[in-house]
Amino acid sequence: MIKVKFRNLPSQLSLLLLALLLTFSITTYAQDEASAATEQPAATGVGDAAAGKTLFNANCAACHRLYKPATGPALFGVGDKYDREWLYSWIRNSQAMVKAGDPQAVAIFEENNQAVMTAFPALTDTDIDNILAYTYTEKPEVVDPCIANPELCEGETSTSGVSSEIILLVLALVFLMLVVMLYLVTKTLKRIAEANGVVYEKKEKRTPIWQAFIKNQFLVLVVSVFLLLSAGYFAYGWMMQVGMDQGYAPVQPIHYSHKIHAGDNEIDCNYCHSSARKSKHSGIPSLNVCMNCHKNISEYTGEEDIANGYTRDFYTAEIKKLYEAVGWDEASQSYTGETKPVKWVRIHNLPDFAYFNHSQHVTVAGIECQKCHGPVEEMEIMYQFSPLTMGWCINCHRETNVDLKGNDYYKKIHEELSKKYGVDQLTIAQMGGLECGKCHY
Repeated sequence: MIKVKFRNLPSQLSLLLLALLLTFSITTYAQDEASAATEQPAATGVGDAAAGKTLFNANCAACHRLYKPATGPALFGVGDKYDREWLYSWIRNSQAMVKAGDPQAVAIFEENNQAVMTAFPALTDTDIDNILAYTYTEKPEVVDPCIANPELCEGETSTSGVSSEIILLVLALVFLMLVVMLYLVTKTLKRIAEANGVVYEKKEKRTPIWQAFIKNQFLVLVVSVFLLLSAGYFAYGWMMQVGMDQGYAPVQPIHYSHKIHAGDNEIDCNYCHSSARKSKHSGIPSLNVCMNCHKNISEYTGEEDIANGYTRDFYTAEIKKLYEAVGWDEASQSYTGETKPVKWVRIHNLPDFAYFNHSQHVTVAGIECQKCHGPVEEMEIMYQFSPLTMGWCINCHRETNVDLKGNDYYKKIHEELSKKYGVDQLTIAQMGGLECGKCHY
């Protein structure tokens, strides 16, 4: 038997306990790994989820979402429902399986209202494994941005500093105390002076300023003329602003961001305002035009502007308003027929006596929308960029040169003007663009 000294016994016991703990931890970890491997679907262990996300966005995202149905069913954990080999065949050519009478293929085809799924014959087994691995991605929890990044909401949630209202209140109290103290000091000094026999000499009463002003007729005349001229100037300026709504940005019933649609996604203005190419008016797009995209886009996943309150949840809530207006049931992916009119607020509005034709400017002249409406692709909230006054339009007609390429009619006019007047550039004004009857008839 080996004798152990008493003073070394605690250290050896500590080492023994540490070894036991490590052994128990490793065993427990191994058991947890084994149980996790048995509890998770076999598909999660195959494929690269990161590569699968890229493939999913390129091939599947147009019709499918992970956690909710879109045009097609939700695909989260789809590897648990069907055999892997069967999924290979289904993804590559679903209609071939339906025609062959495969029971599962026919059932899915009927369940989705006989919607034909796009075939992907170019996807390899590895590609499909990667996509299936991505479908097991857990839905991320929505985290309050103020909790994740307190510095972004410091002005709203921080309570460590003293607010400006409290500082102003303290300063007001200090000022009030000073006024009271001055009043008391003045009152005390007067009492002391009266007790010592000090007599105050009363000053002679002066003529009031208004009486002196009335007696001076020249000054009255000058002031009256000045007031009349000033009143006329301000009255003229006010009347010239009637009907001018430059900068007008009303709040719409459904928030629509031109910055996201025309800027980030580079959607052509004429896709939504198609009538601008062939009609007098640009028109308000029908909500069916919105649903061409938003039938499959039910959530906003782009960039946020937390400082101004434009979060992903905010944009997603606006999409829900669109669904409610058109009567779209997101769960059943069908229209209910219960629609609600959207009371859009008009922004650009010319007087009724002024004629303006969008098609003449957009199609014939080839003028960009930004010429009149400003940098629309940068506007989160649409507003009237230009004054749209008569003088503004006339200046544009004077400065804009006509594009003569491919237009024999304008080219002939330019040649005749060049011979008669020596005109180098043909402008709208030289073609009669300043005639009153062009816009007022």
